[in-house]
Amino acid sequence: MGIVYKIVELSSVTDAEIESALNEWTGQGWTFDNMQFAMRESSKRPAMAFLAFTRSESAGEED
Repeated sequence: MGIVYKIVELSSVTDAEIESALNEWTGQGWTFDNMQFAMRESSKRPAMAFLAFTRSESAGEED
């Protein structure tokens, strides 16, 4: 048995979008691992966010 990873890319980085993605994937049995932001040079706001989730291989089929 191993760990399966799921990476979710968000191109709209708002609190509502992040919250929605977290609730959607944790509701499907994934465990939130971390979040990374891709920044623009011309802005202080992130251009994209990447959310990483994990679960055990036996927890279900990959989505």
